[in-house]
Amino acid sequence: MSSLEERLTELEVRLAFIDDGVTALNAAVAMQDQTMLSMRRELDRMREDLLGLRSALGNDTSNEPPPPHY
Repeated sequence: MSSLEERLTELEVRLAFIDDGVTALNAAVAMQDQTMLSMRRELDRMREDLLGLRSALGNDTSNEPPPPHY
């Protein structure tokens, strides 16, 4: 019977370590998700700023002739 109790104790210890690992991974994924959301917002803001600058300049760079050194 003691062997069965030892096996059960070992399984409980392993489960506790696995549970701690899953909790740590979950926290890391949540933090990465927040970072990615922040980066996405910043990228969208920068894209809007760039489009605003292009329209403010009134120039479409795709229609410009190449520079003289080409």
